[in-house]
Amino acid sequence: MAQTMVATAGDLAALCERIRCAQRVALDTEFHAERTYTPRLMVVQIAFEQDVAIVDPLAIAQLHPLAEALAHTEVVGHALSSDLKILADRFDLVPRRVFDTQVAAAFLGYGMQISLLELVRDLRGVHLEKSQTVSDWAARPLSQRQIGYLVDDVTHLLPMHDTLVERLQATGRLEWVREECALLGDLERYRIDERRAYLRIPGATRMNRRELAVLRAIVRFRDRTARRRDVPPRYVIPDDVVAGLATLRPKSADDLAQLRRLDAGARRQHGAAILHVVAEAETLADEELPERPKRPLGTTRDTIVALLGIVVGEIARQNDVAPSLLVPRASLERVSRELPPDLAAFTQTLELSPWRVQLVAEPLWRVLQGEASLAVEGYAGGDPNIRLR
Repeated sequence: MAQTMVATAGDLAALCERIRCAQRVALDTEFHAERTYTPRLMVVQIAFEQDVAIVDPLAIAQLHPLAEALAHTEVVGHALSSDLKILADRFDLVPRRVFDTQVAAAFLGYGMQISLLELVRDLRGVHLEKSQTVSDWAARPLSQRQIGYLVDDVTHLLPMHDTLVERLQATGRLEWVREECALLGDLERYRIDERRAYLRIPGATRMNRRELAVLRAIVRFRDRTARRRDVPPRYVIPDDVVAGLATLRPKSADDLAQLRRLDAGARRQHGAAILHVVAEAETLADEELPERPKRPLGTTRDTIVALLGIVVGEIARQNDVAPSLLVPRASLERVSRELPPDLAAFTQTLELSPWRVQLVAEPLWRVLQGEASLAVEGYAGGDPNIRLR
């Protein structure tokens, strides 16, 4: 397939006009994420029906017009979340109409994590060369092997889109996929929930409410600092040091010196700010403190979650989709914790999209009510299967 390099503002303007006029385009990106707060785009590939444009973000200072243009057409890609998150983080924009071939394949029995290489081989009969997977995309000029790899990554997406849509229509699942892919086009999906980011720090579940308040304050300070400097948060203060600060609740520079991994340079650079945010957290009234994370369910209710997970697995098997595509464990845990009293409340507690409710709500409810059961069939014949009765 023919390819064009886009390395000037004029080239980009022409490409953006083509994208706006196209019914659909295929998208892929190459990025480096090791040393920045937000991954840095190194290459963007855009495929049309007959050719591929390779955009060089290192040569073009302003890429916001590209993000805007992509919002005007349908964007097809494989495992698009990481690509779209970069657009969300860098430009506060994501395409509204999205079709993810990995998501679509999951509704056709391919599993949740099928690679582009495997899907292209199955649907197109083409064996892709993946020798550049760990290539240094910051190097310029791009080699011919790199360019070949970049083109291959998007060349087959639009034809696969056609094939997948045809198969999904035949199975009656196209609307399911559209519903799932619509979630990928929601900008809020890619925004960090700063209110709960602190709960991801190891050790948070063991802290009391005052320690959690200090933890929350330090994590917010760290995130603001990392965003301003465009470095990963761990480069500002590592997670284990953040947890140590929350339990130590330092009041002075001498207190900070007790943390061995908060070195002298970090204390000089961030010490005063850390002491300030800790002091502010210490002044919060009890009612302003964050609630502790929910406790583990306990043996009986954990068993209920496991049982419902088996039922979900059987429903998934019957419908040839991955169990994780149907119901997240968090939904089952919520049911086990809240014990909704009737089918309507149960369905609401699951918090599932309509197509999922249609498949799983009633069977799960019947099991909880003792109206249905699981049985192992075919064990004696060496071909066991779990059946929902």
